[in-house]
Amino acid sequence: MGLEEHRQDAPKALRFAVITISDTRDAATDRGGPFLADGLASAGHVVTLREIVRDERSEIESAVRRAVAREDVDLVLTTGGTGLAPRDVTFDTLRALFDSEIPGFGELFRWLSFREIGAATLLSRAIGGLLSRKVVLALPGSPRALKLALEEIVLREAGHLVAQARGPRRDG
Repeated sequence: MGLEEHRQDAPKALRFAVITISDTRDAATDRGGPFLADGLASAGHVVTLREIVRDERSEIESAVRRAVAREDVDLVLTTGGTGLAPRDVTFDTLRALFDSEIPGFGELFRWLSFREIGAATLLSRAIGGLLSRKVVLALPGSPRALKLALEEIVLREAGHLVAQARGPRRDG
């Protein structure tokens, strides 16, 4: 089956978990989570879980594990904590948690970002991977970066990613 057939066979409306990772944001000041939720809803998807957790290994791991364990979540998006600052532990936490990594996600995000911000894209540690046969994508916290990731990658490939993570359908 070719790429276009895979895309056509992929689910069209997905159920997302959106997890904001921040030591400074709360429900009133979080910009990334609402931006993602609004963008996903506008594209016909549903956000079934929204959460804000501190940039702490145990909180990130617990939140992501809870999200992937839910039957009503197809794909998990995190926002924040992907920089190089000492408090940014999202990348290392998720990398250790994943069953397998999707290296192309971070590579593609940084390539696309380079076109907009140049070499400063080196500061991003966006990462994607699989956990319990569900896709988890860790995005930066800035709305500009989220817009890029959502429009250029997530909305275009989410269904395809989910279908591939689930594995082949077994008919009959």
